[in-house]
Amino acid sequence: MKIAVVGTGYVGLVTGTCFAETGNNVTCVDIDQVKIDKLNSGHITIYEPGLEKLFIRNQKEGRLHFTNNLADAITDAEVIFLALPTPPGEDGSADLKYILGVAADLGRLIKPGDYKVIIDKSTVPVGTAEKVREAVHATAKCDLNSCFDIVSNPEFLREGVAVDDFMKPDRVVIGTNSEKAIKILHELYAPFVRQGNPLIFMDERSAELTKYAANAFLAVKISFMNEIAQLCEKLGADVDMVRKGIGSDERIGRRFLFPGIGYGGSCFPKDVQALSKSAHEVQYEFQILDAVMEVNEKQKLHLLPKIETYFANDIKGKHFALWGLAFKPNTDDIREAPALYIIKALLEAGATVAAFDPEAMPNVKQLLGDQISFAHNQYEALENADALIIATEWNEFRTPDFEKITASLKNKVIFDGRNLFTLEQMEQMGYHYESVGRRKISL
Repeated sequence: MKIAVVGTGYVGLVTGTCFAETGNNVTCVDIDQVKIDKLNSGHITIYEPGLEKLFIRNQKEGRLHFTNNLADAITDAEVIFLALPTPPGEDGSADLKYILGVAADLGRLIKPGDYKVIIDKSTVPVGTAEKVREAVHATAKCDLNSCFDIVSNPEFLREGVAVDDFMKPDRVVIGTNSEKAIKILHELYAPFVRQGNPLIFMDERSAELTKYAANAFLAVKISFMNEIAQLCEKLGADVDMVRKGIGSDERIGRRFLFPGIGYGGSCFPKDVQALSKSAHEVQYEFQILDAVMEVNEKQKLHLLPKIETYFANDIKGKHFALWGLAFKPNTDDIREAPALYIIKALLEAGATVAAFDPEAMPNVKQLLGDQISFAHNQYEALENADALIIATEWNEFRTPDFEKITASLKNKVIFDGRNLFTLEQMEQMGYHYESVGRRKISL
């Protein structure tokens, strides 16, 4: 099948590459010529485990192409995916200008007699499919539904495991009432659901809401556990034990119950905010979501009072090592990353920071410049630091060389925002160790 993917960001590049991997001929479109040139020269533009191998193979086999020419990309395409950004506006609602702009362009380009399935792959508010249909129809040279159908097909990709999520999805959600579109999408997604995972068809509005509801529910689980962690610290309970106790209940499940310093990334913050805004627009007060956003903002700085208390409320002139900049491991995405909030607070208090992250440092350098220093490895970041702060749970941070840590730090002090180490371990080694939802280990 011939496919066009409009947008070569995170979702677009994963989508295009994975569809090419199953034998489709895919052309990805982007207005950023620098990015297109880089992709055409065989260089991937995002970090995602497992993606580069598929990217190189499908380019070599001639199934994956990149262009800045929308007309060329869609000429023979049966299916057109819109994988465009939907950034939050000032009021929290998703900004649809990129999607609607491309929709209008598509209307002008689709020829009478052609038939295209135009698919919203981006995360969009309820009712977007109708707006896209109107935008295409307003400039189209053919009658509504005779040469195109609009479909909602939200992505459920987790950064760090996106290739596996796409190739072996838990489910594929498709919103359309068009029998013609349903038949095409059955064929397109058949290789991905061979093991029996469901291909779920529904109306467009329900598909759009499904995406927001899924991310919002996960954000609720994370924030609930962070609130439980706060309570554990005040009551003298251990959040790890509580997590295991409730996670064994199959109605609750074990996933997304690990406490920490809040969620970040490109999805949860934006999607929770957008869903809350959609609710307010129809005069519904979604109280849980409003509370989740408030809890998460506070949680990002959960370690700061612990740090200030240890240093007698004076961290001016102190130097901190920071492990982890990405919002989660196995990605270079720093959008809404808790580490950035910690850095900002430390700098405002007059402290200095040396950071290390396996993948995200170039993005932070572009954002912060020389406001902080960047280490070549995790141990270099520790040199002459008054304490170590852990903000991202990269695997290489889980079993470090504690002799090197002890030798490099001025003080045996660790503030762990991801609960990487056991309390027993820290106690035996004589560290001052503070984490999330667990008792403090004091020197």
